[in-house]
Order: sequence, then structure tokens, then C-alpha cells
Amino acid sequence: MQPLIVAIDGPSGVGKSTTSKRVARSLGIPHIDTGAMYRAIALAGVRAGVSVDDEVRLDEIASRARIEFVPDSANPRVLLDGQDVTEAIRTHDMSMAASCVSKLPAVRRVLVRLQQAMGNLAGGVLEGRDIGTRVFPGTPFKFFLTARPEVRAARRFNELKEKGSSETLAAVLADTTLRDTQDSTRADSPLTWNESYLLIDTSDLSIDAVVAKIVGKVTAGASNFLTPS
Repeated sequence: MQPLIVAIDGPSGVGKSTTSKRVARSLGIPHIDTGAMYRAIALAGVRAGVSVDDEVRLDEIASRARIEFVPDSANPRVLLDGQDVTEAIRTHDMSMAASCVSKLPAVRRVLVRLQQAMGNLAGGVLEGRDIGTRVFPGTPFKFFLTARPEVRAARRFNELKEKGSSETLAAVLADTTLRDTQDSTRADSPLTWNESYLLIDTSDLSIDAVVAKIVGKVTAGASNFLTPS
């Protein structure tokens, strides 16, 4: 018997976070937001005046950082060295900074080890861009979410608008395209998927439909895995 690991990979704007949280809640296992971990390191670096491409110093920051996820059905929180950074890491600037930081092999090595430790402790639904290819390549439960670029940009634009951002839809679409290029062409663990994944296009699907598809697939094959009683 081994911990139940569900890998949900894909680019930004496909609904990974909302889907992953709901899948984790349905399965009764932790939700581990790996993207939030890279955002937290990016935030720590910015606050320390470190460039987002300074691999040596960001490696040091990542190695010292304490990142925690505080579960709450209504308002889950992300803590960095004991400080609540849930809102601070969700800005547009942090999105772009995290994309740069995530390209650094030294930082990825540190955070992959932390993600593996978290998952091996109690299982979990992990979302990111290389969960099923690098972090937990052995899990049989791998899902790659995708959506048309214009749909993803519109979703992100609406999120930002709700937070009072003045970003235009055109700018968000340009940033979405840039992040796709950065994530898919980086040398270390690029955004990709293979035949071991179930590919789900979320462009025209509701979150309920995506969650049901994933939970159904996992519960049908999870008998040999440790799950909460």
C-alpha cells in the first residue's frame, strides 16, 4: 500500500487550482499547490532584492524557506516562514516572476524534494507543470488539463479584474503566450505530457464536469492505495 498521489498538470488558466482543490476535497487527501511554492520563493527573492534569474541566491532562499499549506474548505492559506502570503503571491507580477524562478534547476531540485516529502507523508493532489513527469512519475493517476489560449486568457483577465487590476485582455493574452513559451522550452522539467496522462480540454467544460471525470477515474483504480478512512 502506498499514499494516493494524483498529478494534475497543465499551463496557466486551465482551472488547475480550483479543480485540484475540489478533487482533493472529494478524495479526502491534501491539496499541494506546487505553483504557490514557486510563487513564494519568487516573493521571498523580490523582498530580499534578489533578481529572479540569480540561481545561487534563490537556491539559498529556497533551501531555507519554510512553506506550509493551511487547509480550510472556505479559505485555504499559504504560509512562508510563518507569514500568510496567500494574497501576495497571486499578483500578476508574482505570476511572471514565478515563471522565471521555476526555470532555475537548483530551485526546482529543492522544491521537488519538498513536494515529494509532502506527498509521501499523506498522499495528495499535486498541481503544477511537471508533477507526473518528474515529481511523481510513478503515479498511475495523471491528468493534463488544457484549454484554448484565448479562453485561458479570458479566465485570468476576469480573475484580475475582480481584484481591481487594470490589465487589459490583450496584455493578459500576451503574458499567457509568453508563460507558455517559457514553461515549455525551459531546459529543466519543461511543461509537457505523454501517453501516461489523461488529457482533458477544459475550454468548454464546467469545473463540475472536470472534477467528476478525474474523481471517477481515480476512485475506479485506487483500491491499492492508502486513503483516509
